[in-house]
Amino acid sequence: MSTEHECYNTLDLREVFGCHVFNDSVMKERLPKEIYEALHKTIEEGTRLETEVAAVVADSMKEWAIEHGATHYTHWFQPLNGFTAEKHDSFLNVPLGADKAIAEFSAKELIKGEPDASSFPSGGLRATFEARGYTAWDCTSPAFLKQDSSGLTLCIPTAFCSYNGEALDKKTPLLRSVEAISKQAVRILRLFGDTESNRVTITCGPEQEYFLVDKEMFKKRPDLVFTGRTLFGCKPPKTQEMDDHYFGTLKERVAAFMKELDYELWKVGVMAKTKHNEAAPAQHELAPIFGTVNIATDHNQLTMELMKKIADRHGMSCLLHEKPFAGINGSGKHNNWSINTPSGQNLFNPGKTPRENAQFLVFLCAVIKAIDENAELIRASAANAGNDYRLGALEAPPAIISIFLGDELNEVLDEVEKGIKRDVNFGGKLDFGVPTLPAFQTDKTDRNRTSPFAFTGNKFEFRMVPSSASVAGPNTVLNTVVAEALCEIADELEKADDFKAALGDVLSRIVKEHKRVIFDGNGYGEEWIKEAARRGLPNINNSVDSYRAFIYDKSVEIFEKHHVYTRTELESRYEIKMDKYIKINTIEAHTMLEMCHKQIIPACMRYSSVVAETLTNLKATGLPLDTQINEEILLEVTSNLAKLNRSVKRLEKAVLKSETLEGNFVAQAEFVRDSVVTAMSEVRKYADALEMCVDKEHWPIPTYSDLIYSV
Repeated sequence: MSTEHECYNTLDLREVFGCHVFNDSVMKERLPKEIYEALHKTIEEGTRLETEVAAVVADSMKEWAIEHGATHYTHWFQPLNGFTAEKHDSFLNVPLGADKAIAEFSAKELIKGEPDASSFPSGGLRATFEARGYTAWDCTSPAFLKQDSSGLTLCIPTAFCSYNGEALDKKTPLLRSVEAISKQAVRILRLFGDTESNRVTITCGPEQEYFLVDKEMFKKRPDLVFTGRTLFGCKPPKTQEMDDHYFGTLKERVAAFMKELDYELWKVGVMAKTKHNEAAPAQHELAPIFGTVNIATDHNQLTMELMKKIADRHGMSCLLHEKPFAGINGSGKHNNWSINTPSGQNLFNPGKTPRENAQFLVFLCAVIKAIDENAELIRASAANAGNDYRLGALEAPPAIISIFLGDELNEVLDEVEKGIKRDVNFGGKLDFGVPTLPAFQTDKTDRNRTSPFAFTGNKFEFRMVPSSASVAGPNTVLNTVVAEALCEIADELEKADDFKAALGDVLSRIVKEHKRVIFDGNGYGEEWIKEAARRGLPNINNSVDSYRAFIYDKSVEIFEKHHVYTRTELESRYEIKMDKYIKINTIEAHTMLEMCHKQIIPACMRYSSVVAETLTNLKATGLPLDTQINEEILLEVTSNLAKLNRSVKRLEKAVLKSETLEGNFVAQAEFVRDSVVTAMSEVRKYADALEMCVDKEHWPIPTYSDLIYSV
């Protein structure tokens, strides 16, 4: 660790947590009572923020930031490129004619910023020459101080929209979706006698998986530098076959990285809780405590950014790609999602008697209905080019959307559907058979790691989310489709003369019509693919086909109904996602071609020359066995080299053909998927074959063994 950074051994974590956050405690201490209460009302109830309130908050925020050493502020936002963006402005100002600087930060500067909207992806929402865009302060997510080599900067979480008001970011639709599901959930709560809850909170806990490799090794791999994944590489003799990495003892270098990461995350209020080795060598995971979905999204973006920065300080590179190494487990981001009332009631908590918990059953059935009716949209929310290599690879959920509920809830839903009750008990005491070990109460159901959408006690775990992606998109979709299901249920129940009878009919019908999406078995099995097809469940195994769900008429209708996306905004996102798919694969293809032309082919030619020269000398000395071995080696190298060269030419032609399709992003994306990616696979096959027969001293790039065992 750099000596420029604090010695974390001397820090009290209780004092560290949130020390760089303008959080509720800081606001309560620094703001006048009436200003604090007005701001709190805006945050909690969604009331309009008055300029007078913002002015006092801005001044207090500025003083707090400067006291901590901040010199600049930035409107921190999340454009559609998948990253975060920031433009730094100094607090200092020199009035005209003055010879001394003053620190200024007004309500206007807090509330609104103006970055160049033409410089970010818009999917046709903005013309290139139309530059104006606005950021708007999101007061529901606290401002924080971010530290880097330039010092501390006050970061103000903001939404980002165009001059005409279209959302150009991931945060705005997420906030809209929260409002949508909150509105419909309150309607259901009213039906069950809750007259106090005016909104609900969506909670999220994204578990982040990642790889760490040595930085110097990373620099020697152009594919890792340019694409974040290895485009070449043979599986090493040992990977995860021995099951010795998962939860294994942390290596010293990794432990030091994790310790600094924890403290840096705690400073900015990220509730990093759990850290451990994952299943694959060099793979790890960080899991936070759940938070409101908006803040959890911000925190996950910060987590990914800090992982990369801190890894660099420890002489490592952090890989967030979904499949950085072929043949080895990839990385995902398990999105734990739930709904809570202001009083803290978890609406997915079944309680001790879920059969009698009608309110819980309504919310459960709403999710089942939403997932089944919008499976393709849910699948699309987790699609990207990297995830195409991961989903269905017996390490991650299949591309088929299904829900795992467990034995008890399946039994309850069977009773709901048929209108009967059974006396069945689940769970119980687990006794290890050793007197000194405690017996304890078991959970009422097991977990299913092969399910893409699993109920895990009082929440749903969406396991398909890509490790490199923002969780804003999947949660926006999830919130919206569940809002629609709750809306339809509320519409029916609100006009019922006999609420209890109508409730029974609604729940029974939902279970009957949508139970096909419930599957508790092995999602990795071939038999499930056949069974899913028999049930009529979609199996979309690539991003290009998946993205179309965003512009289905029924998708547009749902999003527009709940004011989450307009048709124009959805069409823009469809275009952006397809364009990104094209660009990612094109960059990978160009990187692959460059590595072949400049590294792999020349290295193999040099090696074949060495073998040929050795063979000539052996023939002169008359050693038949050595001569035969070298002849076989030379034949294997030259044969694979010729095949590699031919496959490289085919890839070059495919890339050139793809470029002629520019302007028609659908046709180009389909061609890239069917031709460019296929050609890349063939190039890799012959390059990897050469790696196995070329002397290590002549192989031009670090191997998988070098990479995954270098930390």
